[in-house]
Amino acid sequence: MKILLDFFPIALFFGAYKLYGIYAGTAVLMAATVLQMALVYAIDRRLQTMHKVTLALILLFGTLTLALQDERFIKWKPTVLYGALALALAVGLWGLRRNFLEMLLGNQLRLAPGVWLRLNIAWIVYCALMSALNAYVVLNFSTDAWVDFKLWGYAFPLVFLIGQGVYIAPHLKDDEPAA
Repeated sequence: MKILLDFFPIALFFGAYKLYGIYAGTAVLMAATVLQMALVYAIDRRLQTMHKVTLALILLFGTLTLALQDERFIKWKPTVLYGALALALAVGLWGLRRNFLEMLLGNQLRLAPGVWLRLNIAWIVYCALMSALNAYVVLNFSTDAWVDFKLWGYAFPLVFLIGQGVYIAPHLKDDEPAA
């Protein structure tokens, strides 16, 4: 259910783009993301920082795209989002000596410090690569190809998250001591 909720704004964007073009697709993406965040808030009674950042960037870059009639803004949004995440996690880890990933998820997952460190580094690398990959597609391919990449490229975060789950599973700590 959660994956469907995460996927529906991009699916609606894709459909609107194919039927009506980039500007209609952008407007649909903005509206769908607002609805998505409202549903997340109704279910969880809060929005995580990542939700807030994503919503703000979609609304900002979407508004710029529509107001200026320039599709480059919406196409660069993923590069900015992933780049900012990689930078924030890296500065936190190596500059401030704080593991922001653990700070965000530590109350949901009990993991050893070394596991948190490797997860944080994996997220830094993943976000940096996704930022670079989106930039490469934006700079070297048509808008049609970029939109197709956005839809089919959704496999990258799914594979990454599944990989994270496989890695984390043996390291999860029980809340109750063994008998």
